[in-house]
Amino acid sequence: MFQKMLINGELVGEDTKKTTIGIVNPSTEKTFARVPKGTKNHINKAVAAAKRAFPAWSQRPISERQAMVEKMADVVSNNAEMLARLLSKEQGKPMPEAMGEMGWTEGYLRHYASLQPSGRMIQNDDEFKIEVRRVPLGVVAGICPWNFPVLVPFWKIGPALVAGNTIVIKPAPTTPLTILKILELCNSFVPAGVINVVCDENDLGPMLTNHPDVAKVSFTGSSETGKKIMASAAGTVKRVTLELGGNDPAIVLPDVNVKETAAQIYGGAFLNAGQVCLAVKRVYAHAEIYDEFCNELATLAREAIVGDGLQQGSSIGPVQNKEQFKKVKALIKSADKDGTIMTGGVVKGKKGYFIKPIIVRDVKDGDDIVDKEQFGPILPVIRFKDIKKVGKKANASDYGLGASVWSGDVSKATKIASGIESGSVWVNQHINIGPHIPMAGFKTSGLGVEQSGEGLDEYTQIQVLNVAK
Repeated sequence: MFQKMLINGELVGEDTKKTTIGIVNPSTEKTFARVPKGTKNHINKAVAAAKRAFPAWSQRPISERQAMVEKMADVVSNNAEMLARLLSKEQGKPMPEAMGEMGWTEGYLRHYASLQPSGRMIQNDDEFKIEVRRVPLGVVAGICPWNFPVLVPFWKIGPALVAGNTIVIKPAPTTPLTILKILELCNSFVPAGVINVVCDENDLGPMLTNHPDVAKVSFTGSSETGKKIMASAAGTVKRVTLELGGNDPAIVLPDVNVKETAAQIYGGAFLNAGQVCLAVKRVYAHAEIYDEFCNELATLAREAIVGDGLQQGSSIGPVQNKEQFKKVKALIKSADKDGTIMTGGVVKGKKGYFIKPIIVRDVKDGDDIVDKEQFGPILPVIRFKDIKKVGKKANASDYGLGASVWSGDVSKATKIASGIESGSVWVNQHINIGPHIPMAGFKTSGLGVEQSGEGLDEYTQIQVLNVAK
């Protein structure tokens, strides 16, 4: 399979070994497709095309821009199974999760198509008409990760287009196929230059973030890369939205139903093989229920069916790529040294980056497995006794993306939750997100807002129109 890039409404790229990137199926470790290897020339052409398309696109009535985004949702819906199979092959996630990503993508696009940038009238009397307007920025660069390679690009494309911007998308090098395919299908009705996609080997990002004709960078990925993007964007004072890493705590009080809560936390930890920025990354379980809770989690982990995402019955797919597989294996060694691995580990004797879900107990704050973001199928459980102090433990992190508090007493849990330094804090649930709910991060977990009307406004500039009558 060879899937071309999209620049200025044209499919671009030559299928030769020197000019392409091989896409590996993480379940087999075999290359099954190729995409063009983008160059600086491709970046310049894509940005130039987006810049040329911007005046006409931004002047279109918002109803037409909304209708275009709605049509993109139709494309995803009408081709969901074919796209999900392609997604499963390149990303590794089981088909139910791949179909779920298609459903989420469609839903998010339809919601964006219903939004309008905010604005307000400050004064309108005999002397002045003073209006706060939200105007589009220009060319947006969307730099995307490999864990949700369809949903995240459309988190950027949807609001960017509705607000009146044009966009250049750079997908992750290991997962570009499905987004390229969708945008190829949309190319018949999206005006040339409004959406462009350039593939790379993680070498062209700085050119986008430095480019003088890029007005905004929207990045989803690691905190370390986010810091570099902020520095790179400073030269031209670009607008920046960063949705970065997390080390999301779940605090479990002693009055919970252990079996039910363990099942919910397990689901919140091991979705997409744990490769979710908002996934539960560390559990603080009260000493009164600690042993029982660890045992329930371990039982669920042992029951998981790890396998090829296209294999019926698989509940957990492989880690997405070789580099991440190495990082998770290093954390497994650290966890084995610092704590007790109750179950799980690297699946041996077969191809693929497979790891059986791992539950680690008897670990503490300060251990690598607790302090670092795993981004893989491994979950540490920390014992605590003092309910008044557990919030401080949860906050003792450079991250602040998501968190949850679990208790039979909702008022008690809500009081603890209100003190957690995190952009999203849930009570008796985890990863309850949606296109109408803002997503933001504290500390090194991000800057700005994604989703909702607040997220749409991030793709605009405030302009005050002040008219003397």
